[in-house]
Amino acid sequence: METLTRTKWAIDTAHSEVGFKVRHMMISTVKGHFDEFDADVYTDGEDISTAEVNVKVNTASVNTKNKDRDAHLRSDDFFNADEFPHMTFVSKSFNGDKMIGDLTIRDITKEVELDVEFNGIAKDPYGQTKAGFEISGTIHRKEFGLKWDAVTEAGNVVVSDKVTLSIDAQFIMQGE
Repeated sequence: METLTRTKWAIDTAHSEVGFKVRHMMISTVKGHFDEFDADVYTDGEDISTAEVNVKVNTASVNTKNKDRDAHLRSDDFFNADEFPHMTFVSKSFNGDKMIGDLTIRDITKEVELDVEFNGIAKDPYGQTKAGFEISGTIHRKEFGLKWDAVTEAGNVVVSDKVTLSIDAQFIMQGE
C-alpha cells in the first residue's frame, strides 16, 4: 500500500490579501484588510481536496485607509487588539468548494462556512509550485464580541452586523 506524503504550503503574502467589507450607515460600503497574517496549508501530496488550513491574523494590522477608524477598530469597541492580538481560523473540513472551520475573534470561537474557489496550481518562473484560491464568506460581528453600535438621527445603523470576508490567497509548496 502506497503512503501519501504530507505537503506543506506556506502563504505567499506578496500575492495574498485578507480583506473584508461592511455596510456603513446602510448606504455605502467600507472595505478594509489586514496587513499582517500568516497561513499554512497541509495536503496529501498535491491533492488540494485534503487541505488542512491554519490562519493567524494580527488584529492590530487592520487597515481601512482611515487612521481614526483603524484606531477605533483596534479598540475594545471592536477587536481590542491589545488584549486579543490575533484572530485565527482552523479548518475542520473541505469538500472542494466549501470549507468549514473554527474562527476565533476575541477568544470567541464559532464555526463558519466559507466558499472556496480553487484557481489551480502552477509553477512560477523561479520553479516554485504555487496554488491560488479565492475565499469568501459572511460572519456576524456581534457573535464575536464586536458589539459597538450607533444609530444616526435618521435611525440608520452606523455599522452593519454583517461582515463579508474576501480573501485572495496564494500558497507556495514547501516540500514534503
